[in-house]
Amino acid sequence: MIGDYTIGEFTSILAMQGFAGLSLFSVFVLMALGLAIIFGQMGVINMAHGEFMILGAYMTYICSHIVTEYLPALFPIYFFIAIAVAFIAAFALGVLVECALIRFLYRRPLDTLLATWGLSLVLQQVYRSVFGAREVGVTLPDWLMGSIALTDTIEIPINGLFVMGLTILVACAVYFLLFLSSWGKQVRAVLQNRVMAGAVGINTKRVDRLTFGLGCGIAGIAGSAFTMIGSTGPTAGQLYIVDTFLVVVFGGAGSLIGTIASAFTISQAQSTMEFFMSGSTAKVLTLLTVVGILMLRPQGLFTLNIRR
Repeated sequence: MIGDYTIGEFTSILAMQGFAGLSLFSVFVLMALGLAIIFGQMGVINMAHGEFMILGAYMTYICSHIVTEYLPALFPIYFFIAIAVAFIAAFALGVLVECALIRFLYRRPLDTLLATWGLSLVLQQVYRSVFGAREVGVTLPDWLMGSIALTDTIEIPINGLFVMGLTILVACAVYFLLFLSSWGKQVRAVLQNRVMAGAVGINTKRVDRLTFGLGCGIAGIAGSAFTMIGSTGPTAGQLYIVDTFLVVVFGGAGSLIGTIASAFTISQAQSTMEFFMSGSTAKVLTLLTVVGILMLRPQGLFTLNIRR
């Protein structure tokens, strides 16, 4: 016996909470990948990142409604369309925000924090005016419903497996873009030495615009994934922004491996502790642990060695 549970029950609880943590891990990774690109590569503190996620969630909701009402034949595959629409919408809004606001605030982190915080409030009000204050949900295709029974006491939701598969696919795509493509070389060149990158012919403004748009677009994909594990409301993004910044800073700003490792550690810790104590207590203990580790290792779990 462990407390009020038998060994078998306790093992099942850990397994179920561990998988729930993997679902949370998937959303954290998708959110943190976009934020790591924006914050780690560009030094921009984007407090509106959660609202870009919610834009993706609302785009998924709109696709669900349109397909259900007018194109029922596409319903089994509509979620793939919704993911693409969410990415395009968030990417386009990110490019617009970079052109209209962010490009004037580079190398001014406090100003970007205040400006994007104001942007987040504006976007929340826009969502409230367009979609209403009540939370909405999407209708999932039948093949995403149900669960797979591993044992008599352990079941794995199919939509959780899909979200994890989507996360792996997006992480691989980001790795290819940043480390194996010519555009990624330009991004890393601008990060290391902006003046020299411009001198050799790299359009640094275009790189900044596309990089910011890519980070926001990945947040839109996170919004699509979020609709599988929670309902969507105008302020839902703010519930994840602090955890996402925590993941990025703890993993090491700009480090893809660090972001993934940090997201896994934090999500598993929160998910497991939330079963045995309140959600707020679990968050506080996780935060205190991370802060303690950062006091000993302020650069995060992983760091990038670059010239300044």
